[in-house]
Amino acid sequence: MDFDAHLAPYAAHSAKSRGRRHAEPGPGSRSEYQRDRDRIIHSTAFRRLEYKTQVFLNHEGDLFRTRLTHSIEVAQIGRTLARRLRLNEDLVEATALAHDLGHTPFGHVGQDVLNECMKDYGGFEHNLQSLRVVDALEEHYGAFDGLNLTFETREGILKHCSLANARQLGELGERFINRTQPSLEAQLTNLADEIAYNNHDIDDGLRSGLLTMDQMAEVELFARHRHAVEAQYPGLPGRRALYETIRLMITAMTADLVETSAAQLADAAPGSIDDVRAAPPLIRFSAQMRAETTQLKRFLYANLYRHYQVNRMRVKASRMVRELFDAFMDDTQLLPPDYRAEAGDTVKQARKIADYIAGMTDRYAVREHRRIFSLEEL
Repeated sequence: MDFDAHLAPYAAHSAKSRGRRHAEPGPGSRSEYQRDRDRIIHSTAFRRLEYKTQVFLNHEGDLFRTRLTHSIEVAQIGRTLARRLRLNEDLVEATALAHDLGHTPFGHVGQDVLNECMKDYGGFEHNLQSLRVVDALEEHYGAFDGLNLTFETREGILKHCSLANARQLGELGERFINRTQPSLEAQLTNLADEIAYNNHDIDDGLRSGLLTMDQMAEVELFARHRHAVEAQYPGLPGRRALYETIRLMITAMTADLVETSAAQLADAAPGSIDDVRAAPPLIRFSAQMRAETTQLKRFLYANLYRHYQVNRMRVKASRMVRELFDAFMDDTQLLPPDYRAEAGDTVKQARKIADYIAGMTDRYAVREHRRIFSLEEL
């Protein structure tokens, strides 16, 4: 079956994949990237995303986004964009579903604190941790550790990487050293991620009461589409008006990305994925849309991500992650046996502790902290 017949020549073609770290028989009735997607969905790390924070801690409400719902939303937006640009939808979907597998509990604060704890042991980068999950930490197959994903999916997962770590990754790290680009599918997934979290954080922020409609009127992108909804549906109730506004915003952002990227591709005229890697980034927003999304991100940072109630959660989460790390480093007997390194290998022990903490869900981290520090658990 030819899975690539409809794709543009510069797309990632499954039949021309750079392959897997461990050779395997072909996937039969699936493409290589469909196999990747299926392995990701069936992984333990993917299931854990259900109970990992997006903005609000897991226990704060049943309707707020989690890493799992966010990843599904990114995959949906990404597939739509890929189809419009004749890129590989299966690769975009696999990358989108895997991009947050290495995220810590408690959102970005968990990552920041774990990086501080690991500063003397190689640091902690959540994109690199996602790669570590699919390359080594998942335990499903007899022939290899990890999920043995294709080069292209692994490339898309690794959105950012320090030069020091890139030098240890072989061909996967070369683009960070040589300043080349990843596949168009990886570039597209990165922006699909941005579209998803910008719009859906507005929804969660308003639902929580931490943002108000009067505040959102300060954001040009939101205000313009809110006025369009009011003109088309006078008197529409608040929740439905909000959904319509966000729907229009997503439509506008995706349309802009497709139009701008199509023009970039027409000008650059890449003949293959290798030409894409040697070119500047080709998947992008227009200058006007980029300015408007930047204003939106700055607004959300100042008014939602740094809201005093979110800051209170950040302080609690920060303390829990730091105290767990310090307790495990001080006494490795507190750890499950699989996370204990050989005596004297401090760097390896720290990395195993980082793996253990990064794999925790929000509620598991809270329970683990209570087990170790609460006298009520005696």
